[in-house]
Amino acid sequence: MNWSDEGYVLSVRRHGEAAAIVNLLTREHGRHAGLVRGGAGRRLRGVLQPGNLVAAEWRGRLAEHLGSYTVEGMRDHAAGLLSDGNRLAGLTAAAAVTEAALPEREPHLAAHDGFAALLSALAETPNWAAIYVRFELGLLAELGFGLDLSHCAATGSTEDLAYVSPRSARAVSRKAAAPYKEKLLPLPGFLLPKAGEKLARQDILDGLKLTGYFLQTAVFAPHNQPLPMARERLVERISRQAE
Repeated sequence: MNWSDEGYVLSVRRHGEAAAIVNLLTREHGRHAGLVRGGAGRRLRGVLQPGNLVAAEWRGRLAEHLGSYTVEGMRDHAAGLLSDGNRLAGLTAAAAVTEAALPEREPHLAAHDGFAALLSALAETPNWAAIYVRFELGLLAELGFGLDLSHCAATGSTEDLAYVSPRSARAVSRKAAAPYKEKLLPLPGFLLPKAGEKLARQDILDGLKLTGYFLQTAVFAPHNQPLPMARERLVERISRQAE
């Protein structure tokens, strides 16, 4: 059997002397791996970089087999970020989190479109890090672990939301949180509907702490997996700059 689709490269792992096992985030077939003959060679090395968009044809004798890919480059996202280590770290982290979080061969159109939107932001938007945090929020929601940031879990108020309960994944107002705010997660203002234009690095770190907590507890811990190292490196880079 075979199919054709477009997909973003998530990872490339060398297999033998010249082949590679490539994981793609495809629109119609979800996260899907396949063997690319010559994938580790010079001709395809630049094409098979995380974040790049490729046209792929998958062939396999049975649907459950690894199968093989024939790929052709469509858009090179990675090369445009090589001169900016922070943005490149954001791309690498997004690819690693997506690959580790999404079940294989299960279409998730919202995750695919969110990944595409993040790539555009990495190339064009000064506040790309805020969009990265929103990307992880969207990924959580797509996997069934969405956060409710619309109103306070304790009072129902929509005003002065400042924290998130790690137990209920719901927002809490500053006043309601006062007695036990040490046990709550900070809610950065840029994730709220009435967010202002000002954005501090600490806001980004608070956002990454928030999404990282729920990714770890809801998505990775049940499978005895840690958060991907690429994401940890992104947080470290942003933390160093904040200092």
